[in-house]
Amino acid sequence: MTSIRNFLDEALGVGEQFCLRLEERDGTLVAEHPRDSSPMDVAVVEGLALLEERPPTDPVEVELLGRSVEGRIAGRVVGLDCGGTTGESTD
Repeated sequence: MTSIRNFLDEALGVGEQFCLRLEERDGTLVAEHPRDSSPMDVAVVEGLALLEERPPTDPVEVELLGRSVEGRIAGRVVGLDCGGTTGESTD
């Protein structure tokens, strides 16, 4: 049986990886969600040790997690090189 949570996870891209350009807002690294249908932006809260700069000057690969932080979907940095395809899925 499909639940509402499954539909929400799919709409938000939970578990998927995207190349995102990050910016700092109120001490949190955030990015616009790459899907226009998503009601939430992304707050990158894990994997920050991989970053040399905060915010990084180039897009980074971010995996979307199944929880929210400050009204945004949580994300984790999983890679620094994503070929400059901001907003594109890396799957």
